[in-house]
Amino acid sequence: MNQAGPILRIFDVRTKPGCAPKLLENFVTTSAAVVQGKPGNQGYFFGHDIQADGDRVMFVSVWADLDAIKAHFGETWQQSYLPPGYEDLIADCGLRHVDLSAGWHVDGALMSREA
Repeated sequence: MNQAGPILRIFDVRTKPGCAPKLLENFVTTSAAVVQGKPGNQGYFFGHDIQADGDRVMFVSVWADLDAIKAHFGETWQQSYLPPGYEDLIADCGLRHVDLSAGWHVDGALMSREA
């Protein structure tokens, strides 16, 4: 399987009740610092699920290729990295990697919603 990249690293979380806002705050500082400016990282984004319960959030980082992820996270690249204090906010979480080399297109530097 070709894993040339870019690769999305998706950290998907179900927070403990009422903890989603605090975890999103942590994404701004702590999680961003884990990936921002690191070799091979091409950006990140995060947000909350728009479905009913509001306790689902995700942090997604974009990497040049799988080798960049492995170089940054080492042998544990297939495991969720939980900075200190995250365990107190998370009920369960998962991690997956998506290879976008088969198709990825964004017009312009910023995506916007047109009326």
